[in-house]
Amino acid sequence: MLAAAALVASIGSADGPAHTALPAAKGLTLRPLGRTGPELTLNQYRGRAVVINFFASWCVPCKAETPLLARFFRAHHGQVPIIGVDANDNTATATRFIRAAGVTYPVGSDPAGAAATRYGVVAIPQTFFLNASHRIVKRVFGAVTLAELNMGLARMR
Repeated sequence: MLAAAALVASIGSADGPAHTALPAAKGLTLRPLGRTGPELTLNQYRGRAVVINFFASWCVPCKAETPLLARFFRAHHGQVPIIGVDANDNTATATRFIRAAGVTYPVGSDPAGAAATRYGVVAIPQTFFLNASHRIVKRVFGAVTLAELNMGLARMR
């Protein structure tokens, strides 16, 4: 929890700029959720701003947040990259959950929560907004709202 507080302090409040350097996002390499194929990596988005959302099918706030993220992604015609990270979840249940939510952005599987731990995620959902240099410009604890998505998008640019 202390690491999360330090991260929030380092990126500033939602109302003002940070007074210190923006923290770099950790590397991310995950198997795609519920399918075979190449790994999903943050490096695939080198030079592009990206949103990373940690969630699980059993998470009550995620049940409202995930369809919102899916609509946001479609509304921006995929021009705002989103990476979903399904943490500590059953693959079959999570796959059904993202299909029902209309998710079309890439989702990686983090069955043991290793990626979530590297990002300092102690509770889900959590959403990270990264600029093109993959520096964290905004972090949302709990279910993200449309207003927070739009604010994060503005900060990513």
